[in-house]
Amino acid sequence: MANRRTLAIVEVTLAVVFWGASFIATKVALREVSPETVVWLRFLMGALILGVAMFARREFALPSPRDLAYFAVLGFIGITFHQWLQSTGLVTAQASTTAWIVATTPIFIALLSWLTDGNLSSLRFGEFGTPGDILILISAVNWAVFSVLSRRGLQTHSAMRMLFYVMGFGWLFSSLLFFANAGLTEISDLSMMGWLSLSFLGIFCSGFAYIFWFDALSVLPTGQVGSFLYVEPIVAVIVAAIILAEPLLLASLIGGAIILLGVWLVNHSGGIQETLKNADPARNL
Repeated sequence: MANRRTLAIVEVTLAVVFWGASFIATKVALREVSPETVVWLRFLMGALILGVAMFARREFALPSPRDLAYFAVLGFIGITFHQWLQSTGLVTAQASTTAWIVATTPIFIALLSWLTDGNLSSLRFGEFGTPGDILILISAVNWAVFSVLSRRGLQTHSAMRMLFYVMGFGWLFSSLLFFANAGLTEISDLSMMGWLSLSFLGIFCSGFAYIFWFDALSVLPTGQVGSFLYVEPIVAVIVAAIILAEPLLLASLIGGAIILLGVWLVNHSGGIQETLKNADPARNL
């Protein structure tokens, strides 16, 4: 059991590191292709990896037509629209700023939970101004809506199976934007760095990271796993400073140290925060 717990901690750590670095990888990819192409290629790779994992673990099952329609709605909200907001926002927003804005998602999840069931017990509160920053903030609200709507499906389907169908539908919807934007022409012009960035997003951020996340959830308490999400902005700030030369401010370092302390306290006290309990795996799929 100790070995499984250690492996789970390693897996969830890798997942949030991948998700934290995803903002920078997206920013790099956007230097060469449009947001529509980034989303299309990223989730094509991610859906393929999740599909292979689902079959390997014998979790494949055909949902009912009603569930397929439900997954299609979630795919549009959580993949197509959500990732269009984030990728388009990153055209003008800094990668490090984006990560901190996205970290507000649990606040909106808590607010929506209160509006739908009247429960306010989960409400917890933690350089903004470009058009991209506003789109990223909208994406945080959008992901909160997606998270609340996803709860019903997770009661009857395994997380990996549900995510595969949601991601698959999201990719199909994003294909409309991709082909309308002549995405195939963009792909042919991608450099090695562009392909590396997109491969990292698709394989590691939209594929393996979610497998690692769900593996950790099968071993560790939800609140303990969820607490690692707050490491995500720290990773983004550090990687953005190294790769994109974005300024590494003292305030960001102090904030990061406080977050790390919070993660340590949660993992050593066993406390479970309702906000994290209600939050979905990462805001970047």
